[in-house]
Amino acid sequence: MGQMTYKDSGVDIDAGNKSVQLIKDAVRSTYRAEVVGDLGGFGGLFKLKNYDEPILVSGTDGVGTKLKIAFMLDKHDTIGQDAVAMCVNDILVQGAEPLFFLDYLAVGKLNPARVAEIVGGVARACKECNCALIGGETAEMSGFYANGEYDIAGFSVGVVEKSRLITPARVKIGDVLIGLESSGLHSNGFSLVRKIVFEHKKFNVNDKVEELGKTIGEELLTPTRLYPAVCLPLIQKLGDKLHGMVHITGGGFYDNIPRALPENCGVEIDINWEIPAIFQLLREWGNVDWREMFRTFNCGIGMILIVDEKAVADIECEYYQIGRVVEGGGVKISGGVFNG
Repeated sequence: MGQMTYKDSGVDIDAGNKSVQLIKDAVRSTYRAEVVGDLGGFGGLFKLKNYDEPILVSGTDGVGTKLKIAFMLDKHDTIGQDAVAMCVNDILVQGAEPLFFLDYLAVGKLNPARVAEIVGGVARACKECNCALIGGETAEMSGFYANGEYDIAGFSVGVVEKSRLITPARVKIGDVLIGLESSGLHSNGFSLVRKIVFEHKKFNVNDKVEELGKTIGEELLTPTRLYPAVCLPLIQKLGDKLHGMVHITGGGFYDNIPRALPENCGVEIDINWEIPAIFQLLREWGNVDWREMFRTFNCGIGMILIVDEKAVADIECEYYQIGRVVEGGGVKISGGVFNG
C-alpha cells in the first residue's frame, strides 16, 4: 500500500479552501463598520461601541428536519435564511439588535459549489438583518452523513441597553397582543409535517397542490421570515410601551407565550386572522386536533408583541390584534377554527 493522505479518508482540504474562496464576497457583503479584520482568522472580531450599559444577548439554533426538503428538491440557497432567522428572531424578543452571526455547516463530502449556495443564503439573510457574518465552520465528516446530506446550525449575538431590556417583569394585565404574520411553517414541526405529507399522504415533493398554488416542496421550503427589519423600528418607537415579545417556534402558542409572561398572567387569544392554507391542509390530511396544531406550529403568526393598549395606535406595520393579557395563567385560544 502506498502513502495515504487525508483525502484518501474522504476529507479534501483543497475543496475546503475552494469553498472559502467562493463565499468570501458574500460574507464580506454583510460586514458592518464594527467588524474588525477579515475572513480567515481563528475567531471573528467585532468592536462594540456607543452603549452605556450594553447587555449581550446570544442565541443558537438549527434548521431541523426541514433540511430533508432541501435534499429532496436539491435546492440549497434558502435554507441558510432559516438558520439565521431562528437565531436572530430569538434574540430580538429581548429587545436586542442582532450584531453578528456565525454558521456551522457539516457535510459528508465537501462540494464547494453547494457550500457557496448554502452560505450565500446565510449571507443574504444576514445582510437583510444588518447582522455581520463574521465567521463559521465547514466540517467535512466522511462516512458520518449520507451522500448529499448535511446539517447547518447558527449562533448570533445581539446587544441592548440594560434599561431597554425586554423581560416578563414589564408585562401587565390588560396589555394587548399584536400578531405579525409568518411566511409559512418556518422551521418547526417538520417531523410531523414529513410524516403527514410523505408517509401518510404519499406526496411527491414536486406534486402541485391546488389550494397552495405551488408544489408541496416549494411550500415546505419557504424560508422563515426575518423579523428584525420590522421589529427593531417598533422597539425604538414604542420604548417602554412595548412590554414583551414572543417568537413562535417549537411548542407553538402554548409553550412559547408563557415564557414572556410573569407568574400572575395568562393570555386570551381570538383567532381573527385567516390561517394559511398549508396549516389547514396539514390538519385535514393528518387528522390533527387544532389544539395540537397550535402547540406545534405558528399557524400564521410568527411573532407576537405584547404592548400597552395605548400604544396600539402607534404601530404602523401590518398586524393583527389577537388578544390580551389576563389575570391567571396559561394560554386560552378561541374564535375561528376553535368554534368550528
